Amino acid sequence: MTQQQPPSSGDAKPSLLRRIPLAFGALFGLLADADLAARYVALRDGAAPAPAPAPVAPPPAAPVLKEAGPEAALQLLALLQREARLIDFVGEDIGAYGDADVGAAARLVHEGCAKVLREHFSIVPVREEAEGARVTLPAGFDAAAVRLTGNVVGQPPFAGNLTHRGWRVTDVRLPRTAEQHDARVVSPAEVEL
Repeated sequence: MTQQQPPSSGDAKPSLLRRIPLAFGALFGLLADADLAARYVALRDGAAPAPAPAPVAPPPAAPVLKEAGPEAALQLLALLQREARLIDFVGEDIGAYGDADVGAAARLVHEGCAKVLREHFSIVPVREEAEGARVTLPAGFDAAAVRLTGNVVGQPPFAGNLTHRGWRVTDVRLPRTAEQHDARVVSPAEVEL
């Protein structure tokens, strides 16, 4: 069904021939659209017509996901293996060892991991307040940098206790590697002669 164009400003009162298709269009439009019928009733009864419903915004586009290459992750894993023997420690079944032995091994892994972080990354807290401090998050806060936990209801501003300051990397200093370097070998096999 085609809709009739509204009369132009120079044609304020449509002729009978123009009103007939307009009447049929209005009849079918009123039958098919309850909102249009409600606006017609309000107009007929002399009340101000209800505003047309606001258009619904389309859903936001899905974020574009970027694929991270494995080289930097493999390089970091190699550094953690070299300095802390992390893969060996995590891959070991520690159930057979006593707490003192596990604690001694964990101390070495901890020291090696700390060394890698100090040498290759600059890491600062996301929030400067002390843990346990009362903080207020305004509208528009960076949800990627602050995760809300607990009873999250309503809209910002949110007030709560800081349970973890968070960490942000400000600089990465991974060693350069030769082009032919195979990053998948995170720890070469060792053969003693």
